[in-house]
Amino acid sequence: MLTVNGPSLVRSTARPTPRAVVIGSGFGGLAAAIRLGARGYKVTVLEKLGAPGGRATVHRQDGFTFDAGPTIVTAPFLFEELWKMCGREMSDDIDLRKMDPFYRIRFADGATFHYSGDRESVRAEVERFSPGEGDNFDRFMQRSEEIYRIGFEKLGDAPFGSMLDMVKIAPDLLRLGGLRSVYGLVSQYFRDERLRTVFSFHPLLIGGSPFRASAIYCLITFLEKSFGVHSAMGGTGSLVNGLVSLIEGQGGEIRCGQEVRTILIENGAAKGVELASGERVTANIVVSNADAAWTYRHLVPESARKRWTDRKIERSSFSLGLFVWYFGVNRRYDDVAHHTIMLGPRYRALLKDIFVRKTLADDFSIYLHRPTATDPSLAPPGCDTFYALSPVPNLEGGQDWRVEAEPYRRKIEAMLESTLLPGLSQAIVTSKVTTPLNFRDSLNSLHGAGFSFEPMLTQSAWFRPHNRSEDVRNLYLVGAGTHPGAGLPGVLSSARILDKVVPHASTFA
Repeated sequence: MLTVNGPSLVRSTARPTPRAVVIGSGFGGLAAAIRLGARGYKVTVLEKLGAPGGRATVHRQDGFTFDAGPTIVTAPFLFEELWKMCGREMSDDIDLRKMDPFYRIRFADGATFHYSGDRESVRAEVERFSPGEGDNFDRFMQRSEEIYRIGFEKLGDAPFGSMLDMVKIAPDLLRLGGLRSVYGLVSQYFRDERLRTVFSFHPLLIGGSPFRASAIYCLITFLEKSFGVHSAMGGTGSLVNGLVSLIEGQGGEIRCGQEVRTILIENGAAKGVELASGERVTANIVVSNADAAWTYRHLVPESARKRWTDRKIERSSFSLGLFVWYFGVNRRYDDVAHHTIMLGPRYRALLKDIFVRKTLADDFSIYLHRPTATDPSLAPPGCDTFYALSPVPNLEGGQDWRVEAEPYRRKIEAMLESTLLPGLSQAIVTSKVTTPLNFRDSLNSLHGAGFSFEPMLTQSAWFRPHNRSEDVRNLYLVGAGTHPGAGLPGVLSSARILDKVVPHASTFA
């Protein structure tokens, strides 16, 4: 203590608050920022785009609102946790509506399966499609629950930092049929080919093929039944805005229009980032919500990498690409559900074209999203907002989307007009298309893949980029490309893992 002719002056010995930089403001990055803020870090989130959200950005055009990214909320408790960490209730800020049915699945011949959270209703649908298979459905749901109890509840937010972690789960993995594909396991329970499709399509929602993804992903069926399929009023963008408000309430900041050029590394440890502008932002830890493959290939110097070398990344298998057509119409299609899955004439062969041959087929399947079925505010009065999402090969297929995009869009328009949306071509008042090129150029996704690394057994858990970087100290990863994988439950769980692998801020104080 010092005294200078009067009141005592106390020299402060307090250290600055430890800082964390989060690269990317997708749901994984926003959730990570909140969790780090709760652990005592001063957090800065850096986003390349002009607004937060990453893949969950929002397009507004001619009075219509289009969610660009995830539109299905299946584990709302993972969001509710984040609000509670900030001393708030999610329901005060976000209005989630449960879908009923979850999806309408429409086959090429016009037959429609109503897929909901009501077990007896779904069982009745199974019997309607294939009399006598109701008991098979009951047995499949039992298996799905068993897989969920292990694959999600026990392993979903468990870090896989060593090969020993993989060895420990091997018995459960084998017992639950994890070495089979989703389609292979489903086929053990259902005889009817249409039912095999209904209960095996879920990996497509996270960028994988039902014929290649591990049967562990059969847990999604029980996850949906347990917690429902929800939509946020105001669109998915309302969830992004809600998370941003939580971060700012903690004293964190979101800086948009700030592209990260490289992660700064000193003595093998991340020390911050350098932006494309040349500005350096220092930090005690760095969390990347950028595409995991892009992070290692372009943000971490090759000299700092031992496991995720250029060669290993290029030899990896990446998820499918996405063609998305957003369109608004000057009328209502009130008989069209919020979520419709429109299947083409081929299932296995089409997916082989996408994942193996990487060719753009003449036929296609579509996820048709009509959010105005639930929230009319997303379009002008008397109008409807849609997007039609078609799985396509990623850019490794060599397609030139600058040439292919418009002819492909026209084929989708013709199919929709001849089936669910009569008069469509005359009703369109606004239109926007994104392709794998947009994923590569705007979202820094390697090969324009929609969901980073393909979800296969050999690219899951320990085999996936770890949440705590194997190559660089104080570097952490969240999002679709790390464990446990893509989809909102996956990316939110990846942020949850940070609580177990990131030291408390007091460690640096």
